[in-house]
Amino acid sequence: MNKKSVVISVSNDLVTDQRVARSIEVLQDLNYDITLIGRKLPNSMDLNRPFKTIRFKLWFHSGFLFYANYNIRLFFFLIFRKYDLYFSNDLDTLLPNLLISKLKSKKLLYDSHEYFLGVPEIQTRPLVKKVWTIIERFCLPKADGFITVNKSIKELYIKDYGKEACVIRNIGDARLPSKIKTRNELGLPSDKFILINQGAGINVDRGMEEALDALDFLDNCLLLLVGKGDVLPKLKEIVKQKNMEEKVCFIPPKPYLEMLQYTLNSDCGLSLDKNTNVNYQFSLPNKLFDYIKSGIPVLCSDIIEVRNIVEGYNIGQVSPNHKAQSIANAIDKIRSKGKDFYQPKLKQAAMENNWELESIVLKNYIQEIENK
Repeated sequence: MNKKSVVISVSNDLVTDQRVARSIEVLQDLNYDITLIGRKLPNSMDLNRPFKTIRFKLWFHSGFLFYANYNIRLFFFLIFRKYDLYFSNDLDTLLPNLLISKLKSKKLLYDSHEYFLGVPEIQTRPLVKKVWTIIERFCLPKADGFITVNKSIKELYIKDYGKEACVIRNIGDARLPSKIKTRNELGLPSDKFILINQGAGINVDRGMEEALDALDFLDNCLLLLVGKGDVLPKLKEIVKQKNMEEKVCFIPPKPYLEMLQYTLNSDCGLSLDKNTNVNYQFSLPNKLFDYIKSGIPVLCSDIIEVRNIVEGYNIGQVSPNHKAQSIANAIDKIRSKGKDFYQPKLKQAAMENNWELESIVLKNYIQEIENK
């Protein structure tokens, strides 16, 4: 019996996208032959995956020309090949997948990792937002299956299009490194209270500027910024201007289990998104669940989905605003209780919120789409 085939499209370089990696595991369990498509950047790390990966080398790396370049390349790649399922991730890959899937009478599954039309990068660019709105209105209602990341964003899409989504949250699996390194092995101080913010979204309005300011009110603390994002150059300049090199450590993107070594050695995880746009207002970042399974309490901003988890399980503090003093006060409360205080609730939250449970929902949904 021939295996079913699926082509999965993303617009990143395939290295750090844990949501897509987890979806692939489910598709492999369902006996799909995998082809994963992304792009190759000049500084992209090498890939070693047990399935076919393709990374386009594009003429442009950002802006309208990048998206046009990528979508045209993707369209012509797909038109000359056959797949049983087209799996599009985020709006910037949806149009060519829709066109080819309809042309070949195959199923299209769309996964919106965020409320795309609410991302801050397009809010002050009306023409760009209008183009994406037209694409979404044309494509999304026609998808055979639709996934998104939490209940709040699901409700937004129901309001926009009357289309139900299956909620698959950005939750990591239960895996931890087989050997947990010490702080000394990671080059971290043993005597400091370590804060961490991690991931591929260290961007504007994620609260990191205020986190730097909060360090002025905290003694013997170190902030780790692990990953990448568009606000990092600004943060590095602030650190340089304020002579904060001993208080802040910038760590480049790491493979997932390597990144978790830093999380496991931290005392508090930060999730400080601002309520400046719809997308951030309803965000539920996967780093929250990495903090939980790593056994570290969480300091979060007053964002509904994150607040519900942190307060519901009593696994940290919610800062009432983004004033540096408020953030520092919340950190001090976590520090005064101590990491051990939060362990029972963190273990409960980890048992009830993990990919092993979430993957069952995704597997059932894909089978439902197959059988439509």
